Amino acid sequence: MTSQTTKPLVLRRLLWFGKDMPIDISDPCPQFDLAVTPEGQLSNTQLLGAPFVLFLYPRDNTSTCTAEALGFAAVAEEFTDAGCKVIGCSADSIASHIKFQTKHGFSLPLLSDPDLQLIAPLGCWVEKQMYGRSYMGISRSTFLFGADGRLLMSWRDIRLKGHIEAVLKAACAL
Repeated sequence: MTSQTTKPLVLRRLLWFGKDMPIDISDPCPQFDLAVTPEGQLSNTQLLGAPFVLFLYPRDNTSTCTAEALGFAAVAEEFTDAGCKVIGCSADSIASHIKFQTKHGFSLPLLSDPDLQLIAPLGCWVEKQMYGRSYMGISRSTFLFGADGRLLMSWRDIRLKGHIEAVLKAACAL
């Protein structure tokens, strides 16, 4: 049986039953133009020319999201030495992101995507369950894109332990 990642793009899209299909290895980064901290806009075309890591997290100032952001911030210089940019993204507002960064003392750029311009095409806007209640939310995921803007690796529904080290190892191997 052929894995989904090796099926032709048209067939993969048909198998997704009309839903927004998540990005797959070698697909280009979805187009976006979003507000980014500390101020300004960032688009996918501005990131071309160097590899970049995009980590999506559910919400500012929650324990795991804070640990993830601080973890990436702690090794940001190592990513830079590998020639790789690191950018976080959630549906929170820029004001929320700035408070989050100020409270925890880190300066990684954070994208604000309240309209799911980037989150949905990446396949990270998903149904979740907590305490028997279903709701829509962001699936904690990380994506490594090449200098050409194509997806090289993805990590979905991640657990934090060892994750940042794995992403750094992949970025350093480029």
